[in-house]
Amino acid sequence: MKNINKLTQYILIFMILGIGVGFVINKWFGIASQQIWSENITLLTDVFLNLIKMVIAPLIFCTLTSGIMKLKDISAIRNIGGRAISWFLVASILSIFIGLLMVVLINPGGGMNLISTDVQSLNVETSSLSFRAFISHMIPTSIVGAMANNEILQIVIFALFFGIAGASIPQQQNEQLVSLLEGISNTMLKVTNIVMLFAPFAIFASISAIIATQGLDVLLNYTKFIFGFYTTILITSLILILLGYLFIKEKVFTLASMLKNPILVAFSTTSSEAAYPKTLEQLIKFGCSKNLASFVLPLGYSFNLVGSMCYCSFSAMFIAQAYDIQLSNSEIFTLMLTLMLASKGIAGVPRSALVVLAATLPSFNIPASGILLLMGIDHILDMGRSAINVLGNGITTAVISHNVEGLKNPELELEQPLLAVKING
Repeated sequence: MKNINKLTQYILIFMILGIGVGFVINKWFGIASQQIWSENITLLTDVFLNLIKMVIAPLIFCTLTSGIMKLKDISAIRNIGGRAISWFLVASILSIFIGLLMVVLINPGGGMNLISTDVQSLNVETSSLSFRAFISHMIPTSIVGAMANNEILQIVIFALFFGIAGASIPQQQNEQLVSLLEGISNTMLKVTNIVMLFAPFAIFASISAIIATQGLDVLLNYTKFIFGFYTTILITSLILILLGYLFIKEKVFTLASMLKNPILVAFSTTSSEAAYPKTLEQLIKFGCSKNLASFVLPLGYSFNLVGSMCYCSFSAMFIAQAYDIQLSNSEIFTLMLTLMLASKGIAGVPRSALVVLAATLPSFNIPASGILLLMGIDHILDMGRSAINVLGNGITTAVISHNVEGLKNPELELEQPLLAVKING
């Protein structure tokens, strides 16, 4: 936690330095000098983005595959898992739609008119994007090629097949393979942490280049962005509570009150994982089956991060607005679907939402360098999305527990294996 706070401090310091240097260049140097500075200093940005993209493929494949393989006996838990995934899907679609709707209404990136520095090298034709082409393209012909080109959806699809097959192999082989994948995953997380040490320099380069060419007026959009995002988080929270009310009635308000402390932990630490033990404890006190909650809640931490979904859709369209990139309705639909599927592969990864954006945006000719506009304030944004992740997973677990077994007195609950949980209906 101390390292995260120190990195955040350095990011803020270098962001302020970037603003100062950019202001001096914009105020006292001519247009030619401004352009020279912008073109050369953004080399640091390019290096950082390449480092981020370097870890995407192995990270997504290993984390998603090992998570699926841990389920092992899929047939025994398919009913609970099916209900959970159905809820996750609905929650993801709602949160993405709310984020998209709010960013269009507020238009925080409008008027920034930033100039793309990295999209020209992508050679991606978005004009040919269609739902049919999207479905066809998402199936990889070669996983090696998909990883080499950072085709995130193709990697996710292959990981799903690989994980399901791996869950059905003998237990000893399953455990060995999971151990190997988790070892690679943990190594890639360490690599990600090392790469993030370069973030302050990349942010200095990006901010100074923008201020040098655009002036200080561009900073007003940060306030608009933060206000718009937290408004989106609040609306999403209210809708989640409303959905919970449809299933467990007034008890949803009791649940929200009981989750207050875990939510505050997630908000203050910017980590929904830090709130996991207390969240599980409160759900059991609320009356959820211990065995069922112990299964659904971790699954939610991988597939039901509604705060990250809101952030991804809100931020992706903000960056498109900032660079004055117009997307058709079909392209927006495809982008949102891509973000939803892509986010399932790296849940729990530090700053995973930024990694998702960096992996996804170039496919739509939206500059991945646009994420650097947000990294200086990402800590503030992460507080909100971590908090709503806890609320969303708590409500999900309570609703499924009520639907499967009914809420009960935890003192009377029998200690039974997870696979022995009775499935009603």
